[in-house]
Amino acid sequence: MAQNTATGTGTPSNLQTGFNKVFIQRDYSEGTAVKFHTRLPSELEGLIERHAFESTITRLNEFFAEAEKGSCSTYCEGCIGCITAYLVYMCSETHYEKTLRKISKFIASQNERIYNPKGLQMIDPTYRGLRVIEISILDRPGRT
Repeated sequence: MAQNTATGTGTPSNLQTGFNKVFIQRDYSEGTAVKFHTRLPSELEGLIERHAFESTITRLNEFFAEAEKGSCSTYCEGCIGCITAYLVYMCSETHYEKTLRKISKFIASQNERIYNPKGLQMIDPTYRGLRVIEISILDRPGRT
């Protein structure tokens, strides 16, 4: 059994040997916007339903599209930041930061409702520099 204390959650967890972690890669087919592949990895087959996994990743992709979307308010936000020498960001959050907070809450709720009961833990992609989504396979009694 491998002990891993760097799961990105700050808490140690016991992981299986073999497929301890599964990484969902970024999808660059439509450019460099933050978007992840929605196809269920073979390592997770039988551990989680395909529809549940795909709907989670699709919703994450929608959140990231919302975060990167330019609007009048985001442009004004940038102008105000420039005018105030970016001091305004010391007392307010940007649209992107607010959306990242929503993403963290969504992942926490998905872990609680879907992934943790199945012995899985999805790690927030911001902990991995938005490069991958890490899913840890937790060691559960009765699982071989």
